[in-house]
Order: sequence, then C-alpha cells, then structure tokens
Amino acid sequence: MRKILIDSGPLIALFDRDDSYHAASVEFIKNNHGELITTIASITETLHLLDFSRNAQVDFLNWINAGAITIEPITADDFQRIQELIIKYADLPMDFADACLVFLGDKLSIDQIATVDRDFDIYRLKGKKSFTTFVK
Repeated sequence: MRKILIDSGPLIALFDRDDSYHAASVEFIKNNHGELITTIASITETLHLLDFSRNAQVDFLNWINAGAITIEPITADDFQRIQELIIKYADLPMDFADACLVFLGDKLSIDQIATVDRDFDIYRLKGKKSFTTFVK
C-alpha cells in the first residue's frame, strides 16, 4: 500500500466546513487508497486550530481512533535533523510540524504529501527530491 504524509492543513479543513479547503480535503480522503501518515506535531497543530469547536476536536480524535491515520513517533534522537531542517529553511520559515513531516519523508522514503501549504513545493528530501503534493 502506498504511503502518503498528511499535513495539518487538510486535517483542519476536513473537520471545519467553513475552511476554503474543506471540499478538496473531503474529496481527497474519499478517493485516497494509501496509508496516511503524520506526526504528533501535526495532530497537536490540528487540535489547536480546531479549538473553535469541541465537537470538531472530538470528531477529529474519533477519526484518529478509528484508524484513519498512522502517527509515526518522533524521538529525541530525531531532533538534531529536525533542527537542521528548521535552520535550512529559516527564510520561509519552516515550523516544527513541517520539519517533522520532511524528516519523516526522508526516514520512511515517502515523497507524497497531502497539504495545502505551498512551502512543500520548496522543501526537498534527500537527493534534492521534491514532494508530490495533493489537496492544493
């Protein structure tokens, strides 16, 4: 099964009907046949930005509990490389959640990501490989 990273943008849009990317996110999820992978950093960011509605937060957590996404761990050993990425892309700037996803892309050899963030058009994996993006 193909693996696709998923950023917080489509996750937020999926649970916020007023988000301009809601329809595109719903369509992506309906048509996706790959395993969606993210980090606790993206989960935290999503919950924070869904704080306008406890129901949206609970629905999101229920969706996770139903096995909709895989949460890959970030360990203390990974922080050096994440820090290097944040420094490398300081001019954007790259936030922690994005750095974790780029790190996972390298670690797991995944070059596909569901995102609404144009920065993923700039970020590069090892070997200067670009991401293939979905949802935008």
